[in-house]
Amino acid sequence: YNSIKKMFDLGSVNSISDYLSWLEDCYLLFFVSKFSWSPKSRNINPRKVYAIDTGLIQNNTLSFSKDSGRMLENTVYLFLRQKNLDIYYFKEKKECDFVLFEKNTCVQCIQVCEEVHRENKERELNGLLEALHFFNMPQGYIITKNQELSLIHI
Repeated sequence: YNSIKKMFDLGSVNSISDYLSWLEDCYLLFFVSKFSWSPKSRNINPRKVYAIDTGLIQNNTLSFSKDSGRMLENTVYLFLRQKNLDIYYFKEKKECDFVLFEKNTCVQCIQVCEEVHRENKERELNGLLEALHFFNMPQGYIITKNQELSLIHI
């Protein structure tokens, strides 16, 4: 909230919080908390933001790039949201885009990127592997745009 307040030179942090809550209440934006067993920690850590329509992101971004990887992640979020699971992102040393919970049990870990290539393979894999290790999960998924491969890590 503070960074938005400073970026746009707006009045109060409470006003920013209210505006974002109203956007969430009318289903324009969705917020995903960083996973923590502690509710307090979930509330104070930064949240990831997703939009109901990727056109909202494209028309309101400050970025000059297409950022199609971010658009894919938003699309995957909208799909996962339909599954009625609790959705978080995981971040310790590395980040995993989605960890899905059912009845307080992690059921799936998912990483999203447009394409796995030499420059990002280690980052994407390590984020997923860290989450899998943390939740003691046997397998996870990396969702890409037009790529099909199986990665086995023992």
